[in-house]
Amino acid sequence: MSNSKPNEIAISRIYDAPIEAVWDAWTDVSQVARWWGPRGFKLTTHSKDLRPGGHWSYTMHGPDGTDYENRTFYHEVEPYAKLVYDHGANDDRPPLFRVTVLFSEDDGKTRMDMTMALDTAEQARQMHQFIRQANGYSTWDRLAEYLAKESSGREQFVINRTFDASIERMFEMWTKPEHLAQWLPPTGFTMEFLQSKTEAKGTSLYFMTNGKGVEFYGRKRILESREPAYLVYIQQFCDKDENIARHPLAPTWPETMLTTVQLTEEGPNRTRVTVTWEVYGEATREELEMFIQSRAGMTQGWTGSFDKLDTLLATVDA
Repeated sequence: MSNSKPNEIAISRIYDAPIEAVWDAWTDVSQVARWWGPRGFKLTTHSKDLRPGGHWSYTMHGPDGTDYENRTFYHEVEPYAKLVYDHGANDDRPPLFRVTVLFSEDDGKTRMDMTMALDTAEQARQMHQFIRQANGYSTWDRLAEYLAKESSGREQFVINRTFDASIERMFEMWTKPEHLAQWLPPTGFTMEFLQSKTEAKGTSLYFMTNGKGVEFYGRKRILESREPAYLVYIQQFCDKDENIARHPLAPTWPETMLTTVQLTEEGPNRTRVTVTWEVYGEATREELEMFIQSRAGMTQGWTGSFDKLDTLLATVDA
């Protein structure tokens, strides 16, 4: 639950990894290069002195070729517990804000609580908008993917989004077909459920079209449902008779995908959605590589759907 002040931006995540692994991912330059920054960005570290009074000098390389010079100044370093630093400085700019990161054990996993403190509430609002537009929050999704790969070898896609809605209302948005059909389809597509079973082991059949000649059927089967916070299902493309088919625009896309949806309360009417996507069952190397290389597109697709969900939440009665 977030208790941030108006001039702060708060981020909480729970990672399925021990504190030592999460701390090392944050502090070891060879590891941080594999996840730091928004999707599509790369990182070059020039120097790093992890101690109070030390600094980290690095360049972020944007997907369009733009380089962003950064210098971080450390104030507190408590191994496996806490980091406090000033972020966003370079030779021509003072730090943008102060960051406090707390690491703690949470039921065998690691909880990360981060606070970005700015001078005023308006600056915090503007920074939040900037980070969101720059897809900066995907940095912490990339960390989850990196930790999963390191601990189990599993390739995952992770995306988080916080909505102004109760956890009960959000669960309805994910499980009631009349709501789901309004926000889940890719931008430009409509969705119709031909059959829908929301109980565990229930199978649903749906149809999607963009009205311009691209149309396909899909089915999903719920593996686990724990109201109001947890949902797991598998999803496949198929024909109208539910025979397995392939992605109409990407024939090497994996046959079966596993989706895990976790809902976390961040306040009385504020819920964070965490979606984890991964290949389910057997897949060829070509199919797995297709999944790995498609993370940027997945981010764009889910972001478009989440934007529609934001709009829907503002119009649908609780």
